[in-house]
Amino acid sequence: MTTESAPAPQASPREAVLSSTLLHAPRRSPRRRPAAPAGNAARGNRHLATLLTSDAIALSAALLLSPGIARPWWPIVPLVCVQLLLLAHCGLYRPRLSPAALAELPALCGLALLQWCVTTEALAAYGSEPGGWSAVCAAAALQALLVCGGRAGAYRLNRRRAARNPQSTLVVGGGPAAERLTAALYERAEYGMRPVGRVGTPEKPSADLRTLPVLATAEDVSRAVVQADVRHAVFLRPHEGEVDPQALAALLTGLGCRLWAVEGPAADSAGPGASAGADHLWGFAVRPMAVPRKTVALKAKRTLDVVLAAVFLVLAAPVLAVCALAVRLSDGPGVLFRQERVGLHGRPFVLLKFRTLRPADAHESATRWSVALDRRMSPVGSLLRRSSLDELPQLWNVLRGDMSMVGPRPERPYFVTQFGQTYPGYRARHRVPVGITGLAQVNGLRGDTSIEDRARFDNHYIETWSLWQDMCILVRTAASLFRFGGS
Repeated sequence: MTTESAPAPQASPREAVLSSTLLHAPRRSPRRRPAAPAGNAARGNRHLATLLTSDAIALSAALLLSPGIARPWWPIVPLVCVQLLLLAHCGLYRPRLSPAALAELPALCGLALLQWCVTTEALAAYGSEPGGWSAVCAAAALQALLVCGGRAGAYRLNRRRAARNPQSTLVVGGGPAAERLTAALYERAEYGMRPVGRVGTPEKPSADLRTLPVLATAEDVSRAVVQADVRHAVFLRPHEGEVDPQALAALLTGLGCRLWAVEGPAADSAGPGASAGADHLWGFAVRPMAVPRKTVALKAKRTLDVVLAAVFLVLAAPVLAVCALAVRLSDGPGVLFRQERVGLHGRPFVLLKFRTLRPADAHESATRWSVALDRRMSPVGSLLRRSSLDELPQLWNVLRGDMSMVGPRPERPYFVTQFGQTYPGYRARHRVPVGITGLAQVNGLRGDTSIEDRARFDNHYIETWSLWQDMCILVRTAASLFRFGGS
């Protein structure tokens, strides 16, 4: 359990004011943003329900009206269910921006023919009179046409719904392609996307296009998603700003946004790792983006965090009470110190510590790098910092989900901005939850040590993560507490 302390990069007074103003604007905590996933899910569920209803009605009608095949009436429901599962297996219920019923007709014909061949064989085994190949083909054609017509109507209804209630969208990238895409989204309301910002580097605004706010950092993006209720992000090309592309995609996914990648010549450069698909956004070839996640591993890490934090809080309750009483008697009211830090995917949260020094004002708290040698610190505060006992309240942050037991140490937004511009790989540290302790800290990288070395150790920890490595770091951290190595 450690604190950070090292020489900080210098920034001009103007940069400091701008950064402080931007990063400390009033906002809700992005971590507690339930509306975005719910809103995207609500629209997606409505569209899916419309499509499923249309398919079920069309399939039922095809089974009832198909000529030339004698059949009992009772298997209609299971046959409809099986066909719906086949449609889902073929990807015909995946979210798309420009679904076209006619483009799906070959797949619908193939599935219908397969179903009717199997159905006639089953009816023959059941004892019914099977129809010939002409009857099978006629039934399959009728089913495919009915399903295709129903889907055309469902898509039209969904486009009208989307146009009436467009959702806020971020455009990631710049240049002429971004301008063309933004103009298309403004003009074509049926896609249900309303551009509210652009992620990238500032550019000279075009005279014939509405200027979008430019978001240059992960903190800017996180706040914009919350404030503008962003539901979609369209990536035109590899991001050229300060935010790492993979970290940006993970951040937006975690905040409930649906991601789309524009590919092919229209995007100025093809998207990574895939060719353009059949879906398009007013001529821009697009595909849905998925951020790979080690779901089982992340759940195991979270379970370990909750169990250890709960156990440690119970066991350390007497120590917490003694520390709180000592701070109260030594330094007066205000036992806990609260400070904004940057966590997973650049999302800010409020970190808790025992107060060891009362800062002069909020600006000093946000921008002063180290207070280890401050003469205003009382003996009690100095002891808490040297023993790292001042960080025990962060166990509550772990229970809340703000932090993990092991991970890169969190830093204040002001310094994250500075370090991200100065040290390679610093922003990539935010790919995983921040931690009370980490690989860099147990290797002695605390106090007046290199920020670049810490970032390198943190990224190595992320790339080689395992539960066993977390346990080893926790054991080494516990051993270091007896050496009073805090700062």
